[in-house]
Amino acid sequence: MLGFEPRAARYTWTAALTLLLLCLVYLMRKTLFVFIVALLFAYLLSPLVDLIDRLLPGGRRRTPALAIAYLIFLAVLFVGGFQIGSRAVAQANLLAKSMPAVIEKFQQPAPPAAPGANTLKEQMIQKLHEEIARSSSDIIASLPRYGEKVLSVASNLIYVVVVPILGFFFLKDGRRMRCHFLDMIDDQSRRTLVDDLLADVNLLLAHYMRAIVILSFATFTAYAIFFSILGIPYSILLAALAGALEFIPIIGTLSAGLIIVLVTALNGGPVLAAVLFLLFFRVFQDYVLSPQLMHAGMELHPLAVLFGVFAGAELAGIPGAFLSVPVLALVRIIYRRIRGQRLAAKPREALPVAPV
Repeated sequence: MLGFEPRAARYTWTAALTLLLLCLVYLMRKTLFVFIVALLFAYLLSPLVDLIDRLLPGGRRRTPALAIAYLIFLAVLFVGGFQIGSRAVAQANLLAKSMPAVIEKFQQPAPPAAPGANTLKEQMIQKLHEEIARSSSDIIASLPRYGEKVLSVASNLIYVVVVPILGFFFLKDGRRMRCHFLDMIDDQSRRTLVDDLLADVNLLLAHYMRAIVILSFATFTAYAIFFSILGIPYSILLAALAGALEFIPIIGTLSAGLIIVLVTALNGGPVLAAVLFLLFFRVFQDYVLSPQLMHAGMELHPLAVLFGVFAGAELAGIPGAFLSVPVLALVRIIYRRIRGQRLAAKPREALPVAPV
């Protein structure tokens, strides 16, 4: 006779609800990504809001500090966008106009090497010329596809307005949301665990956003100065691209480096100097600057970072790669907290009593 075991039924329902929740998260991934970006934006502005809130006279609510912080952010964004964005757009238009002529030039057969010309530089230039000539037709054929992607991104510009609005509510009511969420947990031990987890996540995201913004700004500044000194064409455009791609771990860095080397080579710039600078700055960024900025909770093994970035890119494209590192850090924090609580909850073994 078949029996009904409540424990097995409870586990079955838990597994089914977990799978259903994962399916819902996957179906709503675009909306969730917008809210996550808004949350990270709120963490970006949180130090400024807290500073203004402390400077304002007592007895005020948080809203005036938020309004002043948003005005300062918009002013900095407008000035920076006007000073840098205008030059980057002008260089991008110039690059777009010159690309067909450059590609046509490289489509021509490479000149034969001079007798006895076996230097490494000449061999590299000839190989690069042959490779670009071989793939130039594919580049031209793929331009319409990239144009469609640009139009698709432009259609999502509404999120540029939505994200600051959502960030405003996160900054204004974040503490209240946390208190309401904790009030839903009756068990005191679980409530303490969740409270500690939220505190760790809050510290982690604050450090991560501060670090990634500083790293992006440092990349843009160093690239712009060095490229301008060397006379590398489209220096501001390439520096702005590298700074923006710094938000995407590994994939963004590699993509920026390849684009910089390719554009420099196509326009007759100092390729070797650009490659040496990229390697030197990458070592400085990864082993000196980044460890000083990242919080201890962000310490992840390089294999874990590589797996997370490529897995995130495969599952959700660029958003998945962008969120891979903080998600892995969150998983690490949750695991350590739960493991620590379970170890603390285990009864201590009775120590042997020494004979008298």
